[in-house]
Amino acid sequence: MNQDNLVWVIYDITNNKTRGRIARACKNKGLYRVQKSAFLGKLNRTQIAELKAICDDIIDPAVDSVYIFPMCEEDFKKVQLLGQAFDRELVSDEVKALFL
Repeated sequence: MNQDNLVWVIYDITNNKTRGRIARACKNKGLYRVQKSAFLGKLNRTQIAELKAICDDIIDPAVDSVYIFPMCEEDFKKVQLLGQAFDRELVSDEVKALFL
């Protein structure tokens, strides 16, 4: 079974071009930007592996970091948000509904 999981992708990348390529890779996989360097959405295991491989090819492992956090919906409901959790202008209704 290749079921979709909620996935957070969070990165810290110093080079603008590299950061842009990671953002495009996340968008191309159907993830939604929730902050400047944070994406959220649903991916299956194959898509997660593909995104990992793409990011691995793009980043400089000596200075960059990319975190990919698969999360079940039950655990997602336990997420606690403080302050301005995400930019509502950047996210879709699908992601907004996850936070209700």
